[in-house]
Amino acid sequence: MSAAVLFRIASLVAAIQGLAHGTLVLTYKPVHGAAEVAVVDAMKSNHFLFAGALRSYWGFYTGYAMMSAFTCFVEALLLWQLGRFAETNGALVRSIAAVFILFNVGHALLAAKFFFPLPAVFDLLLVLLLGASFIATGGGASSVR
Repeated sequence: MSAAVLFRIASLVAAIQGLAHGTLVLTYKPVHGAAEVAVVDAMKSNHFLFAGALRSYWGFYTGYAMMSAFTCFVEALLLWQLGRFAETNGALVRSIAAVFILFNVGHALLAAKFFFPLPAVFDLLLVLLLGASFIATGGGASSVR
């Protein structure tokens, strides 16, 4: 399979990850009993002054979660673009793919430690696709200058 196709598949996986993450955040409703409802209510109702703005922990929670979804969409767009250059700028594309591989390994480790397995599965799938893309772009026609 060509590097361009592998990057495009990785792009679609990242887009699905972003869509799933954003959808789950925006449609979240507590379903694990009264204790969870109490925590969510406390996060939503207690506001405090932070860096000159009135904020709640729920706002931080939601904002960071949406930033994570947005990051997935940016990754998807960049991976799609890398597919366009995979055949002509192999060395440059390999160096960028390496950064994305490290990013997704780090993201998988954080997801595994602080969340649950499913986000890490997407990240590890991206690592495999990007690793294959990295290998497929070996010996590109031009060098990084």
